[in-house]
Amino acid sequence: MVAAHTAAPHADFWHGKRVILTGHTGFKGSWLAIWLVRMGAQVTGLALAPNTTPSLYVEAGVGQTLDSQFCDIRDAARTAAIIRAAKPDVLFHLAAQPLVRASYRDPLGTYHTNTLGTAHILDALRDLDSIKVAVMVTTDKVYRSTDTSYPYRETDPLGGYDPYSASKAASEMVISSYRDAFLQSQGVAIASARAGNVIGGGDWSEDRLIPDAVRAWQTGAPLEIRRPDAIRPWQHVLEPLSGYLRLAEQLWRTPSLANAYNFGPAPHEAATVRDVIQLAQAAYGGGKAHFGNDKQGPHEAAWLALETTLTRQVLDHVPVWSLQQAVQYTMQWYRAQHEGRNSRQLCLMDIDHFTAQS
Repeated sequence: MVAAHTAAPHADFWHGKRVILTGHTGFKGSWLAIWLVRMGAQVTGLALAPNTTPSLYVEAGVGQTLDSQFCDIRDAARTAAIIRAAKPDVLFHLAAQPLVRASYRDPLGTYHTNTLGTAHILDALRDLDSIKVAVMVTTDKVYRSTDTSYPYRETDPLGGYDPYSASKAASEMVISSYRDAFLQSQGVAIASARAGNVIGGGDWSEDRLIPDAVRAWQTGAPLEIRRPDAIRPWQHVLEPLSGYLRLAEQLWRTPSLANAYNFGPAPHEAATVRDVIQLAQAAYGGGKAHFGNDKQGPHEAAWLALETTLTRQVLDHVPVWSLQQAVQYTMQWYRAQHEGRNSRQLCLMDIDHFTAQS
C-alpha cells in the first residue's frame, strides 16, 4: 500500500544552504546532488572519481553543477581540509565501499573506507563553527543477523557476518561515539540513516540486481540470479533520499532528535529477488532470467526487513511509491536513457513526479 501523503523536503529550507556531500560521484550521491542543486543548495562534493562506465555522475553532468572535489576519505588530512574550506551548514556522508561481495575480496579496504573513513569525516567537524547537522548514511545490514522473519528496530544489536556489514556496524559505533564525546556539546546534531535496498535509474554498479538485469537485457543475454528467494526491503532511491533531507531539516530545528533511523518500506512489503525481477520484466517488456539454487557465492542473509515506525512518527516519512511503481519508474528511466534521453532531465522528471505525489 502507498501512503496518501508524506512530508516532502522543503526547497525553501535548502536554498542557499552550504552542503558537503560525500560520495557525490556514486549512484545515490549523484541523485542527491541533483536534488540539492535543484533546490538551490550550494553543494561541495567529496568523493573518489566515478568507478563505473557509464556513471550517473558523468551522464547527468553532476560535476558541472557543484564544487566537485575528488578525494579518498581514507586521507584524513585532505578530507578535513576540503570540509573545513567549504564551511558547511549541513553534511551528508554517503561515501563508502558499498558492495557485500567486493568486501569479501578486499576486507581491509572496506574497513578502512567505511569505518575509519567515517571517523575522518566526523573528526573534521570538531571545532568547525559552521556545521549544525550531519546525516551519516550506513545501511540496513548493520544489524546482527537472526536469519528470521523479524524486522530490525533501531535499538536492536549491531553486527555483521560479511566485512561490508561489519564495517558499517562499526561505523555506527564511531558515529555514536563522536556524537556523545564531541559533537553534541558543540551543538551539532548527528544522526545515522539505515536504508534498505535501493533501485532507480542510473545505477551501473556491479553485483546489483537491476543494473545486472539492464546490462543483460540490453544485450539480449539472460540474467543470472544467485538467490531468487532472498527477501529485501526494496525501495526507489528517492524514498531514502527524501528521508535524509527531511531528517536534516528536522535536526536543524530540533537537535535532540539526533538518533539512528531506519528508512524502508513497511516490513510486510519486503519482497523477494524473484518478485522484483518479474516486475522488472513486465516493466521492461521482456528479458530472460535464470534462477540459481540459493547456495552460490558467499554468505548473505536470506531475509531482511526494517521496522520504520520511528521514522514515520518522528519525520512524518512514509513511502510514496509502491514496489511496482518503483520498478516501473526505474525501468522507464533505463529504457529512455538507452534511447538517447538526457540523464539529468530524466532524474529531474522523476524527482518532480515523486514530490508531486508526496
